[in-house]
This record gives sequence, structure tokens and C-alpha cells, in this order.
Amino acid sequence: MRGPAAPTSPGAWDARSEALLGAPALTPSGGPDPRAAATGLDLRAPDSPDPTEATVPGDPAGPADPADPVDAAGPAGIAPIPEAAAPTRQEPGAALPAGPPGDRPDAPVGGTAWRTEQAAAARADARAPSPGASAAPRPRRGHADPVKVLMHRHRDLCERAVDPLEIAAGLEAQGFTDRTAARFRHRDVFSLAEELYARVPRGQGTPAPTAGPEPDRTPWALAVLAPGAVAGLAGIALTFAYGPLRTALAALAVPALGAALVLAVRRGPFRVPAGGTVPAARLWTLWLLAYAVGGDGLLAQVLSGGPDGVWDLDPGPLLGLALAVAPAAWCAHLFARRARLRIAESRGLADFAAATRPLLLGTVALQLLALAALLAATGFSPGALALGALLLLARLLTVHGHPETASAALAAAGAAEALALASVLAARVPLPGFDGLAAPVRALVDSWGPGAVPTLVCGAAALGLLAHATGALARASAHATP
Repeated sequence: MRGPAAPTSPGAWDARSEALLGAPALTPSGGPDPRAAATGLDLRAPDSPDPTEATVPGDPAGPADPADPVDAAGPAGIAPIPEAAAPTRQEPGAALPAGPPGDRPDAPVGGTAWRTEQAAAARADARAPSPGASAAPRPRRGHADPVKVLMHRHRDLCERAVDPLEIAAGLEAQGFTDRTAARFRHRDVFSLAEELYARVPRGQGTPAPTAGPEPDRTPWALAVLAPGAVAGLAGIALTFAYGPLRTALAALAVPALGAALVLAVRRGPFRVPAGGTVPAARLWTLWLLAYAVGGDGLLAQVLSGGPDGVWDLDPGPLLGLALAVAPAAWCAHLFARRARLRIAESRGLADFAAATRPLLLGTVALQLLALAALLAATGFSPGALALGALLLLARLLTVHGHPETASAALAAAGAAEALALASVLAARVPLPGFDGLAAPVRALVDSWGPGAVPTLVCGAAALGLLAHATGALARASAHATP
């Protein structure tokens, strides 16, 4: 069959062509159909009676004409759908029969087209949800609370903190910066710490920790006076004693002064938590103090070919350093107190660092002025002044959490002083090239005297610690412990 109603491609039949499948004949038998006038085909419904055709009882559709190409083979040779295999409409709610994936029970038999009501049923089935599909809606993906996540991660720090400043110091010690706080929707670490402190759970009747009253300064204020008192008494006794008595008093004064120094550094602003010191730092400190007493005299005798007997000892620098322990402790106390106040006043790590660096420099300058005044009364020595600055910076770094750096500086200064003495002694070895080992030390002593060695060595170490302290002690984490 050819004509406007016939399909022009092997695709699906359209609505006009589907009517041809049920047409019994192409010859019109009734009234003219407007579509038949245009196409020359009979497009009546298949159940329309045709008076020109005889019917057989029991066969309402009438006999099939073998010469009719539409009834015999269908359009374009497509076989008609057998009545037994005619598809029935599948209800939208009915279960689909088992079969190969992708098959539909109401799909047309191969080679036939979809009927209009079958296509509508298929569209309804496609829109209906499958029985096995989950009716739960897709969960909405919201934004997690970043501060809450951080609070759970640092729960111990938040629960132990007495105030938000300790939380800020702890976060800064773990690498938090103001830029990191911006990722948690805060402008700086301090505002983030304030929210963490406010949101930390303290239920079950446990009150929030509160800062207690300021501890009494009397115990450590008396303890820091002990080194100066012991050194002063020992100096007076050695002045009026002679012979064996003088030697005995000196032997007693050394351990007494050592005990007084231990008492002073274990209380007050010089106190360090357990495990916060390096044991080697104590040995290097003793060596530096011993060199301040007798190192210059020993170096002078070694350079002159000695030592010949007992060399000169100068207790003046040691007495001045012992008396300077008290002002150094008060300077350290003021520095720690003012630094913690700067944390409360600052609104950013950069602001705190900018306010703390001048405070540190002022603390060191104040201590150097006090030490210079005490050394002027006991016997001024530039080497003792440099040693006092080195010991103060080393103790400040140790107290505020940097003991390794302080110990390294003390070790470098002590090793340099020992190397100066060893180089002069090694120059006496009768081997080629060894006589030049003492040339640097000899030139320095000839120009500036024996005191130039500890001044240069301790001064360089103190400058190195000061440069490091301006960065390390300007961080909020260095002042976490009150």
C-alpha cells in the first residue's frame, strides 16, 4: 500500500496510520469520510458495519478478503496481530511479569506498531514510581558548623582553659593564624578562641573554671634574694679572711651559692614546669660562671707560658651576677604579666606581636641597666655584662617553652670559651702548623685584654638569642601558662 497515510520509514506508526490496521477494506461503503476524500482510503473504525459484505454467524468481523492486501499482510507487508497474541493494557499499579530486562508485557509484537491506548499506558507506567523505589527524599547537604568540629577536635584544651586567652595560645601553638581563623568565619584567633570558650560544654554540674586570685609574690620574692645574700656574705668573709680559713670559706661558699640559685629558679617567674629544661644547660651555665670568676686569669697565664701555680680569681663578676638575680626575676615577671595583658587587648596575632617585641626589648634593656649598676659596685666587667644578658634571655626562652634553643646558645658560648683556652695550649705542640692555632686569641687579647674573649663570645650568643626571642616570645603560645 502506498499513499499519504502509509509510513515512510521503518519507525513507529503514527496515529493516522494506526487506523489502517483495523480497516477491513479500502473500498468505502458508507457515507464519504472527509479523510477518505483526501486520501482515497476508508478510515472508519473497525467495528463499523459494512452493508456490502455478508457476515457469518459467530464472526462479527466478517470474512477476510484474500485479495485485500491490507487484511492479508498489512501495510508494507507487516502481518496483522493475531487475536490470541493481541496485547492487553497493563494497569499502572500492576506488577510486571518476569522477563528479560528491558521487555514490557504490553510491547507490540515484532513488526507491529504501538496502538494509541498502548502508548498512553506506556507513558503512564513510565511516570508512575516503581514499587521498589525508595520514597524517601534525597537528603539536603547542608554546611557543617566548622567551629563545632574544631571544638570537638580540641575538647581537652577548651575544657581546661581558664579563659579564652589560653585557648588562643594553644591554637596559635598548633599553627593557627588569623588567616586560618578566617576559614572558621572569624577575623582572628582571639575571636575564634572566645567562641570556643563560650561554647564548650560544661554540663553535669561542673562549673566553668575560673581564674583564682593572684598568687602571693612573697615566697618567690624572698627566694630570688637568696643568691645575692649568699654571695654578699661570702664576699665579705673572703675579704677579711686569710690563709686556710679563706680557702675553707671559698669551698663552702660555692655549694651555698649553687643551692641559692636553684631555689631562685624553681620559684616565681623563673620556674619551669617539670621536664621543661635540658640537663646539659645546667652544666654549661656552671662553666660560664666559673669562667667569669677565673677564666680571664687562666687565659692570661696560658698565653704567658703558664699556668704557674694558682692564677688570679676575680669574684666581683660573680657577686654582681648573683645580686642581679632579683631584678632579673622582677623583669621577667613584668614581661610575662604585660604580655598576657597585651593578649587581652590585641585583636590579632600581628597586633600582639607588634606590642610584645618592644616589651621584650625594654625588659632586656632594664635588666642590663640594673646589672651594669651592680657590676659598677662590685667590679665592672664587660664579659659579665654580656654573660648576664645571655643568662636572662636563655631563662626567658626556657620558661616560655624554648629550652632547646637556650641550651644550644649556652653550649655554643661555653664551647667557644673552652676552645680559646685549648687553642693556646695546642699551639705548644711541637708540630708544623700548630703554632698558628693561638694567633686569633693572642691578637684579640693583645688588643682588648683577656676579658675580650668572654665579652665577644657571650655577646654574640646573647644577640643570637635576642633575635630568636623577638619572634618566639612574640607569639601568644609562649604565654599560655600564667
